[in-house]
Amino acid sequence: EVQLVESGGGLVQAGGSLRLSCAASGFTFDDYAIGWFRQAPGKERLGFSCISNSDGSTYYSDSVKGRFTISSDNAKNTVYLQMNSLKPEDTAVYYCAAEGPGSTCRWGVYYYAMKYWGKGTPVTVSS
Repeated sequence: EVQLVESGGGLVQAGGSLRLSCAASGFTFDDYAIGWFRQAPGKERLGFSCISNSDGSTYYSDSVKGRFTISSDNAKNTVYLQMNSLKPEDTAVYYCAAEGPGSTCRWGVYYYAMKYWGKGTPVTVSS
């Protein structure tokens, strides 16, 4: 069965760092794009980063560019999200999702296009 499992969330002070992991199984990981989404209370779920294992493209939204870094370890079927300089407005439940096969991150990352979803991991950034 297809599974995406997020881990690494928690409570951190503003200015601190966290590294999230997204472990995938049950599909051809090397051919898919993996996106990161987040949803704060009362807000829509919004994609902010993506990495394509198919063409190597990456995407960052303006809100996280320069602070977050996405990477992929194909040997472990795992995507990582390094989050630095965290702000209280980063507080949300963070989800990873898979789009593909043969998908790109060249043009962004979109909720409607994702095929498989993890259950999310909460991140809280205190002031």
